Amino acid sequence: MLMALESACIPLPSEVIMPFAGYLVSTGHFNLMLVASVGAIGCNLGSEIAYAVGRRGGRPLIRRWGRYVLLDEHDLDLAERFFSRLGGPAVLVARMLPVVRTFIALPAGMAGMPRLRFHLYTFIGSWPWCFGLAYVGYALGERWNSDPTLRDWMHRFDMLVIVVIVAAVAWFLWRRLRSPAKPNR
Repeated sequence: MLMALESACIPLPSEVIMPFAGYLVSTGHFNLMLVASVGAIGCNLGSEIAYAVGRRGGRPLIRRWGRYVLLDEHDLDLAERFFSRLGGPAVLVARMLPVVRTFIALPAGMAGMPRLRFHLYTFIGSWPWCFGLAYVGYALGERWNSDPTLRDWMHRFDMLVIVVIVAAVAWFLWRRLRSPAKPNR
């Protein structure tokens, strides 16, 4: 359920959800393969909601609200062309990237990517992500509270992810705010 919420564009990090499920695998409560599969199915269920919002909202949504997030129809044109050429691989790769994985369903729906293909790539890309995170939780298991080196490395990794996200948002805003405004059609 939590993975479905994350994939429906609600900011619940899978980087917390799946390792905890993996920890529960280490205690004997769950099976690792089943945890990864259920996590990937949850990603598909939540992505359907975001895909449907993008599919039904599309251009009218961007025309009305896009300027508040610095998007316009030109951006939608670019996304549609991108998804018509590379939609499947883009969804597949995006499902294995932090943050991007949460929101990829919206542009896929807006671009009209075929639903069955979207869900196939979503599952195939989500499963290794879910498995990898759950495996980390499983492997860490009992060591989590007893190994200060492990905790130190995990905090460093958290900081790296935060820095990358902040830099990406800053770059996007800088690029958008320095370019001349494009009229909405």
